[in-house]
Amino acid sequence: MNATGDGRDSALFDFYGKPAPGQVIPLGLQHVVAAIVGVVTPALLVSGACGLSVAEQVVLVQASLLFTALATLIQLFPVMRIGAGLPVIMGTSFAFVPTLLAIGVRFDLPTILGAQIAGGLVAVVFGVFVKRLRVFFPPVVTGTVIISIGLSLYSTAVSYMAGGGAARAAGDFGSAKHWGAAMITLLVVIVCNNFTKGITKMASILCGMVVGYIAALCMGLVDFTPVSQASWFYLVSPLRFGLRFVPSACISLGIMFMVNAVQTIGDLTSTTLGGMDREPETRELSGGIIAQGLASMLGALFGGLPTSSYSQNVGIVTVNRVVNRVVFAFAAGILLAAGFIPKFASVLATIPQAVIGGATISVFAMITMTGVRMIAAEGLTSRTATVVGLALALGVGVTSVADSLAGFPDWVGTVFGSSSVVIAAITAILLNLVLPKE
Repeated sequence: MNATGDGRDSALFDFYGKPAPGQVIPLGLQHVVAAIVGVVTPALLVSGACGLSVAEQVVLVQASLLFTALATLIQLFPVMRIGAGLPVIMGTSFAFVPTLLAIGVRFDLPTILGAQIAGGLVAVVFGVFVKRLRVFFPPVVTGTVIISIGLSLYSTAVSYMAGGGAARAAGDFGSAKHWGAAMITLLVVIVCNNFTKGITKMASILCGMVVGYIAALCMGLVDFTPVSQASWFYLVSPLRFGLRFVPSACISLGIMFMVNAVQTIGDLTSTTLGGMDREPETRELSGGIIAQGLASMLGALFGGLPTSSYSQNVGIVTVNRVVNRVVFAFAAGILLAAGFIPKFASVLATIPQAVIGGATISVFAMITMTGVRMIAAEGLTSRTATVVGLALALGVGVTSVADSLAGFPDWVGTVFGSSSVVIAAITAILLNLVLPKE
């Protein structure tokens, strides 16, 4: 076994190496810990928006776990042009959540899944022509979109901190016990993220949710009935929720898939620069985005939500520089096994919405600040300020005013009035193209 100067197996730093199992297990578990909350939470949020039953919520969580694993394995072990062949963890993305929630509230889950197939096809096309399309998405555009994603999610997080839909039905929305569980969760996240090191810091969201869950349990906010009723093994069946293709919803999600493809380019670039000391090849970028689109399309048939690269796991790679695919395959294997166990998914579905809100509001804040940093790195010039300022003003402004597009056909309201991200993205792209360069 080859070793580095500090005794670590050098195979860990080789994508095709064969490291020892004793090193693979803890490093793989670290990626599972970093990803698990991000995988599960969007499914819980969408379930609430679509009014799904607890049993249907469990299936949605299972599908998310299952297709997170499959999408990751495709990226690690590419087939022809499908897959990047890079060390990344894929999963359901928060970037899609604002648009998914808007479609879910206006229509239903089948409409989301139908639009997801259309959006996945857009991602595949983007992947094929990635070299030509990248010019439309410089950092000023991508950063603006990322900021709008974070801003649009704040109201969702606060609603969950107050108890969410379940609390509204029970008549105790905004009660002290819901806010208490949410603030305990948020406090633990802040402490772990700023006053600790190592795995506790990297898993601060998970730590916050565990402590918040215990607090919520003591407050009587947790119901274990779904766990006792769940089976130990279940194979997610295709077309359980059905598919519905609404053109306006397809357009909205298609735009988001295009924007998210740019984020994937950024994540893959960070992975290769931080872990492999090189820029990604166009072939790798193309294969990664194509795989992301195909995984989302296939996942829609089973209730899985859109997949994307996970920035938090990219961050782990840039810190420890472990790029061996066996480590990532082990993490995917754990998520794959969890996707077949309803007991596990049902336990996750018992997490109170107040706890989810307390944990995710910090995630949404970091999403916003990631966009701010991206724009700041480019320099806050007059041109940049115009692009960012007008895009956010229109995006947030139009969607904040109810019925602001009431005089237009319904499809206009669905495409442009449902999510601030879509308006911000289109505005930023157009302004970046027409405004004179400095």
